Amino acid sequence: MKKIFLLNFFLFFVFYILAIDININTEKGKTPISPYIYGVNQDIAPDVKVTSRRLGGNRMTGYNWENNASNAGSDWQHYSDNYMMDWLNEPGINNEEPAKLITVFHERSLTKNAYSLITLQLAGYVSKDKNGPVSMQETAPSHRWAKVVFEKGSELSLNPDKNDNFVYLDEELNFLINKFGLANTPTGIKGYVLDNEPDLWSHTHPRIHPQKAKVEEYIEKSIAVAKVVKKMDPYAEIFGPASYGFNGFRTFQDAPDFYEARWKYDWFLAYYLARMKEASDKEGKRLLDVLDIHWYPEAQGNGKRIVFSQGAAEETAEARVQAPRSLWDREYIESSWICSSGHCPIYLIPRLKEMIDKYYPGTKLAITEYEYGAGFHPSGGVALADVLGIFGKYGVYMANYWMCEWGTYSLSAFRLYRNYDGKGGVYGDINVSAKSSDIEKMTTYAALDSNNKNNLHIILINKDLTNTQTARVNILSKSVFKNIKIYGFDKSSDGKITERESPVIKSNKFSIDMPPLSAYHVLLSNN
Repeated sequence: MKKIFLLNFFLFFVFYILAIDININTEKGKTPISPYIYGVNQDIAPDVKVTSRRLGGNRMTGYNWENNASNAGSDWQHYSDNYMMDWLNEPGINNEEPAKLITVFHERSLTKNAYSLITLQLAGYVSKDKNGPVSMQETAPSHRWAKVVFEKGSELSLNPDKNDNFVYLDEELNFLINKFGLANTPTGIKGYVLDNEPDLWSHTHPRIHPQKAKVEEYIEKSIAVAKVVKKMDPYAEIFGPASYGFNGFRTFQDAPDFYEARWKYDWFLAYYLARMKEASDKEGKRLLDVLDIHWYPEAQGNGKRIVFSQGAAEETAEARVQAPRSLWDREYIESSWICSSGHCPIYLIPRLKEMIDKYYPGTKLAITEYEYGAGFHPSGGVALADVLGIFGKYGVYMANYWMCEWGTYSLSAFRLYRNYDGKGGVYGDINVSAKSSDIEKMTTYAALDSNNKNNLHIILINKDLTNTQTARVNILSKSVFKNIKIYGFDKSSDGKITERESPVIKSNKFSIDMPPLSAYHVLLSNN
């Protein structure tokens, strides 16, 4: 009997030591979760309730709204064609009808009750035709391109002249406002982004902008276009600069005219914020509403980058599930060229928010392209579920997933927040304090629901590749939760979310064993 007692005590002791403490406090850390963080660049399964849709990417830099032509740049032989209209996959539409790409895109957003973010063209020229590859000899200005003019200076037409070698940005805006209304109306387009990855124009679009973009050029164009937009639609939000990645954030990809300002501001994004605020103050209205970046992690596992590495999911899995920590953790050092160059820890979101507070208070933050790779692998699903939780916890305004390696696990990560029960159930919209005693192995997020104050949502993510981890959950709340349901996926579920066996909850405490590489949505109610 004594041996049995000692064995039971030992097992209890081991469980107590090895379990990971999850502490939820519904009275602390209350912040609103933006509805727009569950966004995409390419549509996904219709049962997933996406909240924002961005019409962006490299193709949009050379998009001509008058005839819907666009250019692929260095992505594909500098091809000018009808690709964007084909991408819509909308049978029977008139490919030459002005702004048809945008109007069909936005009409789809309206059916989904989603925010449309539309890219405007600042690089200088857009495709004049759909006649295939553009040679180096046909670099703009040439007959293959139409010049972009921000303000027409004469009467705006709903039937633009397609043969005058110009496209007018204010005429495009006038067309869209005439069709859909202002941004403060139920059908209006809500936001516009100041082109796409201008720090890479000379690389991606050398036929449009062969010289390396300069900081002052892009900032001056940003100010000019923002003025036009705000004049025509004062309710529309302006996003910029849609920078491609870390070296763009810091130096505008080593822009030749950023040396002097860099001494004072260190990062290009800080300088951009300061200049946009200066211009806004002078104009008497805000000219930048949202600081917009793209984030494809540079983190590596076994010498391979976690994104753009199809077929290497197993080798990069450990680095992938830890990589989201670089979005917030002030102590995390990833394996990447960023860290080896002395720029870590990254803690990207808090760093950018500090920058905003210093140089242009009130500006929101968006990550309108991001990817963590291996959507077909459980590590991809776990990483993406972690990232979506981070966006809510740390106050990102908008986020739009870019599908590089789409699969069942990335889809399940979205469903975990936007249809976890297969009946339209969604994560809460009021973030509350959620802490894990071992963030390397398990992360957690929690939210209340403003539409159902009896519910508490908890996300639990086991990042351990090989071991089951026990989450020992303690909830500090004025509510006593009586009912519990759990939905989730793991490495053995083929990426499908299923309802899991629910533990007993007593005095707002429960424990649950989570398999390796699993993510759970716990729904608690007090009725």
